[in-house]
Parts: sequence; structure tokens; C-alpha cells
Amino acid sequence: MAIITACATVISMAAFLAICWWAWSAGRQPANAESAMLPFALPDEPLAARHERSPAGANNTKQEH
Repeated sequence: MAIITACATVISMAAFLAICWWAWSAGRQPANAESAMLPFALPDEPLAARHERSPAGANNTKQEH
């Protein structure tokens, strides 16, 4: 049983290192740079959504007087 556990550990470590090597390889740099800019490529919020927010902050519940 210990041999199976040891083999599984070695195979898992080799797979992890292979994935790290692939992710940080020079051929992946353009794709990584493009992926890093994705959060900034989102469209802006429409103006109507900005005006519907409550001036009290994040709480959008209306209070009746």
C-alpha cells in the first residue's frame, strides 16, 4: 500500500510541475497578458443604473415615512 501512495505522490508532483512549467512558458506569455487584461475590458455600467442607486450607500431598501 505504501508503494501505491508513493507512486501517486510522485505522479501528482510531476503533473503539478508540468502544469506550472506549461503555464509559465514563453509561448503562453501573449495569452497570459490577454487574460490579465480581461477584467478591464468589461463594458461600463449604463447611466440609468447609476442613478437608481440609493444615496445611503449599498442598502437599496426604501424607507417609508
